[in-house]
Amino acid sequence: MGRLSDAQRLELYRFMRLNRVVEERLVNLYRQGKIVGGLYRSLGQEATSVGTAFALSPGDFLSPLIRNLGSVLVRGYAPRELFAQYLARATSPSGGKDGNLHFASVERGVIGPISMLGELIPVMAGVALAAKLRRESFVCMTYIGDGATSTGPFHEGMNFAAVRKLPLVVVGENNHWAYSTPFSQQMACASLADRAKAYGMAAATVDGNDVETVWEAASEAVARARRGEGPFFLEAVTYRMKGHAEHDAQHYVDKAELAAWGDRDPLERWSRALAARGLASAGDLARLDGDIARLVDQELEIAERAPFPPPEAALEGVYGEAPGESEPFFLRYAEGKR
Repeated sequence: MGRLSDAQRLELYRFMRLNRVVEERLVNLYRQGKIVGGLYRSLGQEATSVGTAFALSPGDFLSPLIRNLGSVLVRGYAPRELFAQYLARATSPSGGKDGNLHFASVERGVIGPISMLGELIPVMAGVALAAKLRRESFVCMTYIGDGATSTGPFHEGMNFAAVRKLPLVVVGENNHWAYSTPFSQQMACASLADRAKAYGMAAATVDGNDVETVWEAASEAVARARRGEGPFFLEAVTYRMKGHAEHDAQHYVDKAELAAWGDRDPLERWSRALAARGLASAGDLARLDGDIARLVDQELEIAERAPFPPPEAALEGVYGEAPGESEPFFLRYAEGKR
C-alpha cells in the first residue's frame, strides 16, 4: 500500500467539506418542502464515506447506503446531479422517477442501494462473485450500519462471501444508534468486527472520524481482496450527530455524549492535521471553503431550474424490451397482443 500525497490529503478535505455543504443545502430544501422523500444526514461521519471510497480504483464497484453521500461524490457524481435527484428533476440520475437515494451508474461503478438495510450485503457478494467467475480484478465495497448487522440478509451475505473468498469489502459504520436504540441494547458483542470473525472473515476496527486512518485501513482491505485473499469487514467507529433522519429530533440522546463526539468532528480534526503538517493554513482552508460554498450554490441553482419529467416518462424504462420489438411490453399486454 502506498501513501497519500499532499495533493490527495487536500483532496480528502475538499470531498469531506463538499459532502457537508451539499447536505446543509439539502436540509434547507427539506425544510422548504422541496425534497421528495426522507433526508438522512451523515454529519460527523464524512470521514468514513470519503476515506473508504477514496481507496477504490476506477474499475471497482461501490454501493452506498443512506449516509454515504460522500462516497458517491468521490465516485464522480456532481452536486447538481444529487440535488436534481432529491428534487425529482428530469435531469437527475434516475430521471426523476425513483427514491432520492436510488440511483446507479455501472460506468461509474455505483450500484444503487436497496431500502431494506442489510440486503446490500448478498447483492454485492453477488457482484463480487461475478468478478471471481469472470477472473476480473475489480473489488466491491458496500456499507452497513450497526443496527442492520442484526438482520438475516447481513449474516447470509457475510457467510457466503467468506466461504467463497469473494473480493468484497464491507464497511460497518458503528455510529452507536439504530434509530433510537443504542449499541448496548442491540447486541452483546464488544464490537461489530466480532460478528465478522464468527464467519471466518478478516476484520479490523478503526477510528471512523480520522480520514487518513480510514483510508489506510480501507486501502489494505481493498488490496487484500484484489489479491484474492477474500472479503474484509472494516468497522469504523463514529457517531451519528443528528437524528435517524431530519424528522427525528433525537430526544433520546444524552447531550453530554453528543457534545463529546462533537469535539471529534472529522472535518475539524483533519483541518488541524493539515495545518500541523504545513499543507494548508487556516486562511487557505477558509478560501477553499468559500470556493466550495459558491460552487454548491451554483450547482443547486442549476438543479432547481431543471424541469420535472413529463407524465408519460413514468412508463419509460420500466420493462426490458426484447430485441426487435418496437412496442413496449405493457402496451402489448394491455392490448392482448402478448
